[in-house]
Amino acid sequence: MKMESLPFLLLLCTALSCAFPADTRQMKEDDMQLIQKYLENYYISKKDSESSFIWKTDSPITKKIKEMQEYLGLEVTGRLDSKTLDLVQKPRCGFPDIAAFSTFAGEPKWAKQVLTYRILNYTPDLHPADVDAAIEKAFNIWSSVTPLKFIKEDRDRADIMISFAARGHNDFIPFDGPGGSVAHAYAPGKDFGGDAHFDEDETWTKSTEGTNLFYVALHEFGHSLGLFHSKDPEALMYPIYRKFDPSVFPLHQDDINGIQHLYGHSSNTYNDQRESSGREEPSEPKEPALPNTCSPDLTFDAVTTFRGEIMFFKDKHFWRKHPSIRAVDFNLITSFWPRLPSGVDAAYEIPEKDETVLFKGNEFWVVRGDTILPGYPQKIYVLGFSKDIIKIDAAFYDGHKGKTYYFIADKFWSYNKRSQSMDKKPRKIRDAFPGINGKIDAVFQNKNFFYFFHGRKQFEFDPGKKRVTRLLKTNFWFPC
Repeated sequence: MKMESLPFLLLLCTALSCAFPADTRQMKEDDMQLIQKYLENYYISKKDSESSFIWKTDSPITKKIKEMQEYLGLEVTGRLDSKTLDLVQKPRCGFPDIAAFSTFAGEPKWAKQVLTYRILNYTPDLHPADVDAAIEKAFNIWSSVTPLKFIKEDRDRADIMISFAARGHNDFIPFDGPGGSVAHAYAPGKDFGGDAHFDEDETWTKSTEGTNLFYVALHEFGHSLGLFHSKDPEALMYPIYRKFDPSVFPLHQDDINGIQHLYGHSSNTYNDQRESSGREEPSEPKEPALPNTCSPDLTFDAVTTFRGEIMFFKDKHFWRKHPSIRAVDFNLITSFWPRLPSGVDAAYEIPEKDETVLFKGNEFWVVRGDTILPGYPQKIYVLGFSKDIIKIDAAFYDGHKGKTYYFIADKFWSYNKRSQSMDKKPRKIRDAFPGINGKIDAVFQNKNFFYFFHGRKQFEFDPGKKRVTRLLKTNFWFPC
């Protein structure tokens, strides 16, 4: 953007020379260029760029610096202090922050609940399967709090087109090399509407190092669905990217409120949708009638965390529930994992690897999202069990200790990830977990507690105090 009067940088220097004491006036030229570019990219509208910028206390320049500081949650001084300079150098979304509300002007949104997406190309930083998994996981998070469903398209034009590109890429918003703007996406609409672009100059990863593709994609797809930036520093839709924490559900209540303002709450049943384009989408498996989740006789075969949610398995079915969201999603196991047998015996998640392990009889599968990883099933004996063990009753992974616990009858084994070894002998459940007696149907960890299921009862166990803190019903997590 160019000014019709004096060059922006010269005016910025003039503003800074008046705003700072004499001993701090020698601002580095690269800092001034940095803030110039930042304001031009994210805080100056076309109308602003056409006005005359002459410095005074309430000049447009000072107002823009104050607007930026207020938006990003900084102390509002109108000056370029160290905290301001530090924050504007952090990786962020490439979409500007000037807006009236947390949704785009006019609140554009998709008029249908089944959306398609297509990945046009892949980054060499990751295996294509890892890119697919990250994108799918991001869509699943938004799906978990809305009625929206997302279907991957491999050939035709899709609602949301996803691509990796560097610098200029034919959309009038060029990327800026490593750091800075790492991605951007467009609000729902025609042509570019909904499309998401990722800067190939970044180092894309599936871990907490580099630039985590899942976390960035989750933010950008918020734009693709109609959300603008949030001023809440804890929200996913805050413009500055934080380090990805796989142990925390990535959506803040502000994000959930925004997306549900546009599309409503998650539905327990799948409505068979047809695309407005005239072509039919692949039909989903018909969902079974929801059993009485509030029955006092309800029991579970297995329970595990799953990408911030909790999965409850029973015979051919499973429920998906986020701890802070009232809605419950109910599915056939085969609708999610077609090659997985019914009646899961045990399950646990390894969040840092985005893997879930499922047991049936003397075999186990490792899945990532709705994909069974190659090479499975395998026999449980490769984990170190003797041949007289024919099934696992329950299991969970304790990320704090790096141990996996396997429960069989009234005993348990533990596998140490660091030493990569299984206990030679099992221990009595009641010795390590006082108050938990006999066979365990299911167990999972949520925050700092373990939850043991035995018949129609659920025990909340505090591992720090080594005691049962609450006796709950099995359907405690459901809106009964």
